[in-house]
Amino acid sequence: MKQALKQLCKSLRLGYVMNHYEDIPFTSPEQYLYEVLLAEKKEREMGKVRRLLKKARFHQLKTLDDYTYESITFPVSLTKEKLQSLEFIQQKQNVLMLGAVGTGKTHLATALGIEACKQGCEVRFFRVADLVSLLQNKHQSGGLARFKREMEKCDLLILDELGFVPFHKDGSELFFHLISECYERNSVIVTSNLEFAQWTSVFGDNRLTGALIDRLIHHAHILAFTGESYRFGYALSGN
Repeated sequence: MKQALKQLCKSLRLGYVMNHYEDIPFTSPEQYLYEVLLAEKKEREMGKVRRLLKKARFHQLKTLDDYTYESITFPVSLTKEKLQSLEFIQQKQNVLMLGAVGTGKTHLATALGIEACKQGCEVRFFRVADLVSLLQNKHQSGGLARFKREMEKCDLLILDELGFVPFHKDGSELFFHLISECYERNSVIVTSNLEFAQWTSVFGDNRLTGALIDRLIHHAHILAFTGESYRFGYALSGN
């Protein structure tokens, strides 16, 4: 009978019932059936989150637990609570995090991305230099159109560490076109150690840089990160 039940669950695509049906207490047929199906539902949701996290390709797993916001200046359009609610994703708004190296930008961007995955959102995480290199490779191999279609499915695109590496003209243009296609379709989080006036040093062209910034800041919340590097402070403490 157990093997027959296993085959029946497989044919009905109930992949997790067999993991729980023996452990659930029986008080009534309705209660038992409800709890078996509820366990199936929870396992499916957890599986989906695991798949979304894997697909996002975060470099590290970070959470919002105990994250401190003291060094962040919020715009009037946004509060800590609104940011954590991920309302900006539903409204297809951007979040730009600007400040010195080590002030918690990547941690916050990653933690928001992980929370978005938990809520069922499609997320992709890239360091900007890696993304530009990938765009160039896709362009040369003929896979750029397919890659862009994949990005169109994203609810949230996280672009980390803009400003560490300057790009050649073709890389800058490919990046600009990707951002243009995300405009008012996807939410984008950008972290950068540079002020906007310095972005030309990365993209090399004043007009392209201006147009890029214009698309990013429209419907955007800009967070200013100040204070000393967390990593520097941690090293000084001897921990």
